[in-house]
Amino acid sequence: MSSTSVRASFLSLTGRAKVLHMTWFAFFVTFLVWFSHAPLLLVIQESMGLSDQEIKTLLILNVALTIPARIVTGMLVDVYGPRKTYSVMLLATAGLCFFFATAQSFEILALARFLLGFVGAGFVIGIRMISEWYPAKQLGLAEGIYKGMGNVGSAVAALTLPTLALLIGGDDGWRYATALTGVIALVYAVIYFLSVTDTPVGSTYFKPNKSGGLEVTSKRDFFFYLLMNVPMYGALAVLTWKVEALGLLNEFAANTTYGILLAIYLFQAGQIYKVNKEIFVKPVDEILQYNFKQVAILSIAYAVTFGSELAVVSMLPIFFKSTFLIPISLAGMLGACFAVTDVLSCPSGGAISDKFGRKGSLVILLCGAAIGFYAMSHINGEWPIAVAVMVMMMCSFFLGSAAGCVFAVVPLIKRRLTGQIAGMVGAYGNIGAVLFLTVFSFVSPSVFFMTIAAGIAFAAVAAMFLDEPKGAIAEVLPDGTVQLIEVH
Repeated sequence: MSSTSVRASFLSLTGRAKVLHMTWFAFFVTFLVWFSHAPLLLVIQESMGLSDQEIKTLLILNVALTIPARIVTGMLVDVYGPRKTYSVMLLATAGLCFFFATAQSFEILALARFLLGFVGAGFVIGIRMISEWYPAKQLGLAEGIYKGMGNVGSAVAALTLPTLALLIGGDDGWRYATALTGVIALVYAVIYFLSVTDTPVGSTYFKPNKSGGLEVTSKRDFFFYLLMNVPMYGALAVLTWKVEALGLLNEFAANTTYGILLAIYLFQAGQIYKVNKEIFVKPVDEILQYNFKQVAILSIAYAVTFGSELAVVSMLPIFFKSTFLIPISLAGMLGACFAVTDVLSCPSGGAISDKFGRKGSLVILLCGAAIGFYAMSHINGEWPIAVAVMVMMMCSFFLGSAAGCVFAVVPLIKRRLTGQIAGMVGAYGNIGAVLFLTVFSFVSPSVFFMTIAAGIAFAAVAAMFLDEPKGAIAEVLPDGTVQLIEVH
């Protein structure tokens, strides 16, 4: 297929392209709602008389639930399919949005923001949907478009909701502005359910053999999987520590939370064993095996790419303001450019991966991002601001392209487990954000950027051990026969 016909196929509003556009808009809506509060925080603070500590708590709570939510959502989408799962997610998104918009106390606001963290898991659903509709040779670009366009939801919230709240006016302007995003989610839940199917006509939707944990195919991978779950609970423990440091949890409550996290991890480990206990009795047929190393490397790569993006976007406006002594409004616009680059960088990373190979593309793009952050660590007030912005945009392009490249590989590991694998990799993105933001609270921006550069360089080295997807994935049909799905 020529490049012209490929572009035309992606711009179409029929067939698989229709499913792609319907699905990225579903992702867009979830991010629109999830980040609807951020640009309105000052208005909310003034309207409800909240303290600075309470505002910081809302920001922390907004991401706390996303880590386990992406794991759970991955399991649900593999079992029930993306059409039903995304529709229900959008309905839940609307309900939680209305809950937040009508809150009359800080306690209710905090509970609503905590529960809205589940909305951030919607991203995982589309990864499985797109992988069902696109062939391996176009999958990277398709997943990149999905990720890049969906991420714009947070930018649109920042650009439109403050103006809308101002036009409505009064102390309740922010409530109507945020509630409107809930109405959009409610309406689109119905539209999405009626407009898409999980697979093209005649295709099989492969489901996991068991639920409760990711299936692995060797004893070594079983223990590797248990180890890779530890950072998820570690990140939640760090969030608990930060809330305690703000004085909003006493020592007893914090220690109780740590105990609950440990108990949940042990329970999850037991569930993982139940799902995988047969591998200790009988080896999995070689044709049905996959290497969990692939999941681990992609998780690390996404932790340093999407994780650093979330962390950097939150501090760039203040960094530009203090470094170049410019108005906060201009600093905010310059900082927003870092995230907006995703519209081009994610599809570019996917397309590069499709054309030049998964492994090599990821390594090169990670190296570019590491160099970019190394350059950013040297930015100071003596730099021309235009040069500083160019360096930032270059860094952002490599970073977003590497993230797009990650999800060009995820669906090529094991089709029936794609949702769960995407959930784990996606959760590591939030783990990376917690890690980098924690580092930022202790160091200067220069050291912060250098730390990110070192983390990305480590991921680039790890990516060298990634196996290039080739051949085909073997999946078992309901009648017991094996079907091969090409991955190159």
